Amino acid sequence: MKARDLRLEPVTVPVGAGLPAKRPAHTTRIQLPDHLADLAVEALIDEAELSPKPGLVDRRSNGAHTDMTLALMHASALALWPCLRNMAAAAQTIGTIGQPLRASLGQLGREGEAAMLAATHGVNTHRGAIWALGLLVAAKALDPDASASTVAARAGRIALFDDPAMPQQHSHGLQVRQRYGRSGAREQAQQGFPAVIGHGLPHLQRSRASGASEANARLDALLAIMAVLSDTCLLWRSGPAGLAAVQQGARAVLDAGGSATLAGRRHLRALDQQLLQLNASPGGAADLLAACLFLDKAGSL
Repeated sequence: MKARDLRLEPVTVPVGAGLPAKRPAHTTRIQLPDHLADLAVEALIDEAELSPKPGLVDRRSNGAHTDMTLALMHASALALWPCLRNMAAAAQTIGTIGQPLRASLGQLGREGEAAMLAATHGVNTHRGAIWALGLLVAAKALDPDASASTVAARAGRIALFDDPAMPQQHSHGLQVRQRYGRSGAREQAQQGFPAVIGHGLPHLQRSRASGASEANARLDALLAIMAVLSDTCLLWRSGPAGLAAVQQGARAVLDAGGSATLAGRRHLRALDQQLLQLNASPGGAADLLAACLFLDKAGSL
């Protein structure tokens, strides 16, 4: 079924709403692709800033990475705004899920990756996030009223189409699949992001409902994703031992009551120390946390 044409339906956002002002807040019109790109970049920055994340770059340290810093993650996220905006606009223009949309997203994604690498001087900070968030902003642009689960399912349908122009690459994810027989970011997307919809978002919402701070709720969402994801970033850097450590350690934090509890924080510190010793970084889970935060933010459109 062809999605409705949204080009004449800009999102209206009050400027100054929620802030004290001497005069009434005025309104401006923000086009939907711009707004979705804003939310996606915001999700990337929120993920990077979240602390303490075991093995990952955050406000405390560079985690298990020697080539990434928090400032670099910020620069990368901001460099992706045009790519994400253009992906949402392409979905609006094409208007339906199919090969043309997939091909357009593939080309725009490669342009976004080039912009990322230029901003980071060749460091791959967000390649997986371009894939996940690109699919999700496109799916949301097709129907801004759709629920998170519907958006994820539609993103999965887009991901099922092949990109004929995609160059042949021996990516880390492909090598991990060949070596360990584990699925990666492509399959996670094609299945409708089950780690996000079935685990990350529910834990985010439950932790909020239980009174946890926003930071703790987001950490619990990350841990829920880590506990179930066959993270190819982990497998590439530290093999099955690293993946097992992450999954078991993340479950231990959640089983202890989550990151907001004293027992949970003890397990979280132990997991962080273990991952640093293993040189293990759950980068795939970090990308999916950004996807989770985007869906959470976009749900209020």
